[in-house]
Amino acid sequence: MIRLAYSLLFYLVQPLVWCRLAWRARRQPDYLRHLGERYGFYTQRAPNPQPSLLWLHAVSVGETRAAVPLIEALLAAYPRHALLLTHMTPTGRAVGAELIDKYAPRLSQVYLPYDLPDACARFLDRFKPRVGLLMETEIWPNLIAAARARQLPVLLISARLSAQSQRGYRRFLPLIRPAVEKLSAVAAQTQADARRLESLGARDTRVTGNLKFDVTPAAEKLQLGGEWRQALGDRPVWLAASTREGEEALLLDAFARLAPTDALLLLVPRHPQRFDEVAALIEARQLLFRRRASGQFPAPETRVWLGDSMGEMPAYFAVADVAVIGGTLLPFGGQNLIEAAACGCPALIGQHTYNFAQAAEDALACGAARRVADADDALRTMQALLADRVASAAMRQAAKAFSQAHRGAAEKTIAIVKEFAD
Repeated sequence: MIRLAYSLLFYLVQPLVWCRLAWRARRQPDYLRHLGERYGFYTQRAPNPQPSLLWLHAVSVGETRAAVPLIEALLAAYPRHALLLTHMTPTGRAVGAELIDKYAPRLSQVYLPYDLPDACARFLDRFKPRVGLLMETEIWPNLIAAARARQLPVLLISARLSAQSQRGYRRFLPLIRPAVEKLSAVAAQTQADARRLESLGARDTRVTGNLKFDVTPAAEKLQLGGEWRQALGDRPVWLAASTREGEEALLLDAFARLAPTDALLLLVPRHPQRFDEVAALIEARQLLFRRRASGQFPAPETRVWLGDSMGEMPAYFAVADVAVIGGTLLPFGGQNLIEAAACGCPALIGQHTYNFAQAAEDALACGAARRVADADDALRTMQALLADRVASAAMRQAAKAFSQAHRGAAEKTIAIVKEFAD
């Protein structure tokens, strides 16, 4: 009855969902593309019929990039199977499209439908996957119930659940617990994640680690960053990576207050729809800046470089002397510092890291990262590291060691998948 009430409410709010899509489409027109797929209506079929199809859901950009080593491992482990990749956002789909170009025809992609009973049924009946893999925190009651009714095993992989999210889910425990109990297995990032998921009803939990550690930065992107570094010479580059709304203003104001420096502030917003907004923030402070999308390289007098491009984060980390990780200066829970570590970039993190608490604490413990109080403290710490080359080099070495030490999640996840897909 609880799930029925949830479903009826979800149907009733669909006009609001359409308004939200239209609102987002003002900045990203792709939100209005493939609308039928969001309700389980597809024009394409899976490359191969059941039982030769595996299904992996990666909701947006971060999850899709994290899934790359698993996608490669799945295609290698199941050479006679095809893989269906699903998303919920246009940016996630765009990142997935790059993989389609590489692995077609064995890899295809569509949107996962909204969690409406009929839409979920149409999706599963159309593609008939052999196993379903949901990345990180994707717990959808109707989808999981529909899969169970079709005897389709569904696994939650690279699963994470912060204490804050746990409290939110527990408010809806009569709805969430039956869904979590129906999961065939949970491959959690950490022991703490496993315990929190068990408190919601997870029955078969394993700790496999974070798939993001297995992602290898693209060599061509690292080379691009190296070319930028050579062009900039000895000029310091301070990166603000994957910043969220409100953080750019704090960093820009702190940068303006800082004692005169020749450092270049490289500002990379998390969401592409905010690129123009952040450009306006820089312009309002009368700081000379250039946009990466313009194709013009920063001149010596350029103060801020706006990283308004997609897929170049490894290059940004490669050119940077140090990076402050977005989402940690304000209470967003933090973006991940793992990519910075993989590129050997020292990381500064603010007080808000609950989304990646274990990774943050491990990085701090081994010296790959430092905690800062606010934007002013972040820039002062950047300046101090610039003056202390020994400390900066030690952080770079620690970052690389930290990244290497935590690899192996993809291999462990494949071992669990084989229990249900073979």
